[in-house]
Amino acid sequence: MPRSLSGVDMRKRQQPHIEGPPQVPGHPRPKNCCMCWCGCCKCLWNEDRMEGSERTCTKMDSIEATEEQQPTLDEVVAWARSFELVMRSSEGREIFREFLRSEYSEENLLFWLACEELKKETDPTAIDEKARIIYEDYVSILSPKEVSLDSRVREGINLSLAEPSNMMYEEAQLQIYTLMHRDSYPRFLNSSVYRDLLDSKRSSCLDT
Repeated sequence: MPRSLSGVDMRKRQQPHIEGPPQVPGHPRPKNCCMCWCGCCKCLWNEDRMEGSERTCTKMDSIEATEEQQPTLDEVVAWARSFELVMRSSEGREIFREFLRSEYSEENLLFWLACEELKKETDPTAIDEKARIIYEDYVSILSPKEVSLDSRVREGINLSLAEPSNMMYEEAQLQIYTLMHRDSYPRFLNSSVYRDLLDSKRSSCLDT
């Protein structure tokens, strides 16, 4: 039985590692999309960026479009193939959040969601307030929910505080998304949290 880890140990395991896969000699590295290190052409985030000049909907619009839907067995199975699909599903995010809570890293998902909400804001007063709250809750070294950001990104945030914008946390959000994708997501798929949900969906399918 694996030894349980403390919050400090888990935070050490959650340090960001942002480098992409090694580049093959003679083959240029693909242009990555904003939320996926693989640069694959089928990435949903990449498609959003490619069509951004033709569409005005945001990533959060896409997420909200699935808020009322309950996932089918096929959708839960698909979560094992795509972290993006986990994040686009309200139940997927909730189950993933439950897993992160068990690893003492729930703040990563909460920070990502708070950044998504800030991106939707257009009122300057609300932007100032939400940007300050995000900083105090997830960026400040005094916060118990501080997320792991490298010094360069953290410095950029500190400079942006003078004139907050709804996109000021975009690079930090990407860094935390990549951290969850590479570090937490593989363990999530092997966890009892995900396995139990998958078994439940399979059982329900057999009963109908």
